[in-house]
Amino acid sequence: MKKEMRFEVRLTARELWQFSMYHANAGAAGLFNLIFTVAALFLLIFRWGMLTNAYRLLLFGCVLIFTVLQPMLLYGKVRRQAKTPAMTKPMYLTFKEEGLLVEQSEQEALFAWDQMGRMDRKPTMVVLYMDRVHAYLLPNKVLGEQKEEFFEMVKAHLPRERRKGF
Repeated sequence: MKKEMRFEVRLTARELWQFSMYHANAGAAGLFNLIFTVAALFLLIFRWGMLTNAYRLLLFGCVLIFTVLQPMLLYGKVRRQAKTPAMTKPMYLTFKEEGLLVEQSEQEALFAWDQMGRMDRKPTMVVLYMDRVHAYLLPNKVLGEQKEEFFEMVKAHLPRERRKGF
């Protein structure tokens, strides 16, 4: 295992959108979104003949809220966010035995492994939550060929309860 792994991260609107979708559809909120959408779709399909046009339109709108409208609104938000100076400049994340070194625009911060909150492995990226508000995203394309080696480093330094999907 390498002693140091350095990644250059330049997040795109698509990657920010994927993270936003993971976040918006996680836990109880995601379960509610799913149940609400399935219930509206069920009523729309199986009660079609009993519904007035107004109710059909209302249920159709309910089906679209979490399947079309929410993703579109999130994409619009992250597209604007991706154009901000903080997002257009590359960020360098260097994982070492001591912890994580974050560098961007001639500023840097070093975090020990025990200062990191939680690391989640998602289908398209790894998300490192420092706390409830701050997170670093490592898209799979950034991890590249070092992906498995990186996962081994994470397993060696983060306890099981602070990593998900590894």
